[in-house]
Amino acid sequence: MHDVLIIGGGAAGMSCALVLGSAQARPYVAYKSIAIITHQKTSHLQNALFNNVLGLTPGTTGASILESGQIQLSTLYPHITQIESEKVNAIIREGNSFTIVTNKNSYTTKIAVIAIGYTNSLHIKGIEKYIEAHPRAVPEKDRIWLKNNDHLVDTNLYVAGTLAGWRSQFAISAGSGAHVATDILTVWNGGKHTKVHDSVVKK
Repeated sequence: MHDVLIIGGGAAGMSCALVLGSAQARPYVAYKSIAIITHQKTSHLQNALFNNVLGLTPGTTGASILESGQIQLSTLYPHITQIESEKVNAIIREGNSFTIVTNKNSYTTKIAVIAIGYTNSLHIKGIEKYIEAHPRAVPEKDRIWLKNNDHLVDTNLYVAGTLAGWRSQFAISAGSGAHVATDILTVWNGGKHTKVHDSVVKK
């Protein structure tokens, strides 16, 4: 049983995983089991080129970020399980937890975070009732979102990135994933608002 399972290895999913991973020293996180299904084949980052993102060298490609993000996560926070080359077929609620069924395995988790794209080709059984037309995309593109209140779709079910109703901008999706991570940390911290920062040690 995982405490959190993130579905999606794009900007939102990886950002969520990195923030959760960075909180490992906090006593309310120390023994949590965190995993991410890093399915990236349909990520819009595959064809992206970034010249307008603060902190990224102009000319950085989305494909390189997808690759380096997994390396960053495994290097800095190896306690987070990365599940590669699996596609989610169903999310089945079991009380307040979930069974996540992929094309190869099944996993159980207390909290699920859905951080995949907003195309209407989304076919994951168990979330159909939450799907609506995307509020920030032109109708002819037929984009969707999972109706949510501040990223919370239902009890213990979160959504991040464009599927949460945000526009398709790298910084927005990454920030959405970080937002969800801090919301989860806040829950684990007994409802006390929580964020995680590293800082330069002053000499």
